[in-house]
This record gives sequence, C-alpha cells and structure tokens, in this order.
Amino acid sequence: MRTERLTLRPATQDDADATWNYRRLDSVGEWLTEVPTDLETYRSTFADPERLAATVIVALGHDPAAMIIGDFMLRVEDAWAQAEVTDDAKGTVAELGWVLDPVHTGHGYATEAVRALLVYCFSSLGLRRVVANCFLANDTSWRLMERVGMRREGHAIAESLHRSGQWLDTVTYAVLADEWSV
Repeated sequence: MRTERLTLRPATQDDADATWNYRRLDSVGEWLTEVPTDLETYRSTFADPERLAATVIVALGHDPAAMIIGDFMLRVEDAWAQAEVTDDAKGTVAELGWVLDPVHTGHGYATEAVRALLVYCFSSLGLRRVVANCFLANDTSWRLMERVGMRREGHAIAESLHRSGQWLDTVTYAVLADEWSV
C-alpha cells in the first residue's frame, strides 16, 4: 500500500534489525509492552509467525529499499457477540498500534500511515470497527488517535502496571466504518 510519502507492507523476519534500531531506545521502550533486551532475542520474537502476520512495516518513500521508519500492528479480531450470532461477529474488528522511529516524528508520517490503515480496514477488509489504546501518559499516541478521527471511548483509572512500578491510566479509542472519513 502506498500513500503520498510512504509504503506500507507486510513485515518479514528480515525487518527485525531495522526495527530493533528504534525499538531499543528508552524513549520508545517506555510505552512498549515488552522492551527488547538483546538483538538475538528480539529477532526471534519478531519472527514469530503470529506477530509477523499482524505487523505492517512503514517505509519512507516508494523504493523497494526504502528506509524503515516504523512498524505498526494491524490485528483483525472477532467482535464480542452472543452465542447465536457469533459467526456474524467473526473478523469484524481490528486493533491498531504503532511504533515510529523518533527521528521521523513530527512530520505527519504516523498520521498518514494510520489513515491509510483505516482506509484499508474499512474499504479493503470490510471491517466495521477499529480500536486502539495506550497509556494516558502517552499523549503523543492518543493525540494521533484523535487526529485521525477516533473517539475516546474509555478511560480506565490505574488499570495497567507499568514497568516503572506505577499503576497507570489507560485510554481506549475507536471509530466505526460508517462514521469515519479521510
């Protein structure tokens, strides 16, 4: 998938080294579920088939050798449903997440990439709902959610234990297909 300035493509295990370069930074790791400790362990984790299937690489430009500036998560899931309509809820929701190399923040790349993924989710995949969540203290992330038209649906108080030892608030955002526009 291409945007004006970016290429979004499925991740391969060969992308591990490029994503390691920014994922190991303290400023990035502060918000990650798991901080990579060493390159070999990270390569193994990155190459997990389930993870690869949900990872989208964001590269600057359209050249096949374009520089990787981020990796995003796009995980299609089943919506919650009562037993009688479970089949109708299969594969109707996606969760998005993102990590962008701090060197490339402040240029609108994350906004451009998330908008492209929303188009893909609603137009190509035919999903009905996309969600994203983060720690409330990660204002860069929730501001991005708002910038692309997602609505804050939840604010959980002291819900998640951060590696700092503090219980932090989290926020959940979502947008429905019929209310989203580019």
